Amino acid sequence: MPYPQSAPTGLGPIGQQAAQVLYQHRLVSTRQLHRLVTPHHKRTEYLRRQLHSLRQSGFADVVGRRTTGQTELLWWLTEKGAQAVEAVGLLQQRPYRMSPEAALGPLQEHTLAVVDTGAAFVEHARRLGHECGPLDWSPENAHYYRDEARPGEELCLVPDAVLNYVHTESKQRTLLTFFVEVDRTQMTIARLAQKLHAYAAYHAYTPQPQAAKGTRGPRRQATMPAWRSRYPVFPRLLLVLTGASEERLARRIADLRSLAASDPALETTPLRAGVTTLDQLRNHGPFDPIFTPVLGAAEPADAWLKTPRAAAA
Repeated sequence: MPYPQSAPTGLGPIGQQAAQVLYQHRLVSTRQLHRLVTPHHKRTEYLRRQLHSLRQSGFADVVGRRTTGQTELLWWLTEKGAQAVEAVGLLQQRPYRMSPEAALGPLQEHTLAVVDTGAAFVEHARRLGHECGPLDWSPENAHYYRDEARPGEELCLVPDAVLNYVHTESKQRTLLTFFVEVDRTQMTIARLAQKLHAYAAYHAYTPQPQAAKGTRGPRRQATMPAWRSRYPVFPRLLLVLTGASEERLARRIADLRSLAASDPALETTPLRAGVTTLDQLRNHGPFDPIFTPVLGAAEPADAWLKTPRAAAA
C-alpha cells in the first residue's frame, strides 16, 4: 500500500488511507474516495463500511449533496479525526478544520472540483505507469511575495493546489510540479487574468536581505528568487475550467489569452501556463495535447507545455 501506516487505529488499511485523504483534501465524496483509494474494487461496500466506522468512532462526519436526482455523501474529518491523523506524523499539518456549515457552504463545489482535478491526474498516472497518488497534491499553500506594481505591500499567492507527479519514460524519471488553478466560471476573466499576473510577480520576486543592526553602507543584493527555496524548477501553471458548456469555456480561454497578451508584466515572463477543461483532463489525461498555452501561440500542448512542434525539434 502506498500509505501503509495507520491514521486512526482500529481501522483496516482502506479506512486509514481514506482518513489521510480526508485530512489532506478536507471534503471528499464517496465517489471520489472510491476513485482515489479503492479503484481496484468494482463495488464500494467495503469502503462505505470503513467510512461509517470512521463516523461511528467520531473521527469523521458527513453531509448529503443533491446531484442528478440522487443524494451523494460528502465526508470530512472531525477535530478528533484530524488530531489522530496528525499524531501519526505522515502528513504536513494543516490548521484548517471542516465543519457542517463549511461543508454545505459556497466553497463546497469548488473544493470538490479541485479533488476531481487531482483525481484525474491520479487515474491517468495509473494508466500510464507514472507515479501520482491521492496525497500527491496539497490544497491552498501560501506563497508570499512582493510586486513592483504594488510597493510596500506583502502579497500572498494561494494556488488551489500544488501537485507533484513523477513522469516515467523508459528509465527516465522526471519529477514535475504544477500549480493548479480551478475555475468554475464563478470569477470574471479579469480576475483570472490577475492570477496570471500574480504568478509572474511571484516568479520574479527576489527578497532583499535585511541589514544588520548598527551597520552602515550599501545593503547586500539578493540574487536568489524566493521560489527557489521551495522548488528546484518553477512549477508549470495549469488552469482547469469547468462549470459551463464547452463552447462557453472555449470563449473564456480565448478571452483569457487576450487579456494576458495585453499585460506588460507577462510580455517577458518565463512563466509556463496552460489552460484546459476538466472534461478534457478526465477524458484524455494531462499528457495528451489538451492545454492551450496562455501566452504565445495557441498551439495545443500537453502538461509539459511544449507544443508537439517544439517537442519534435
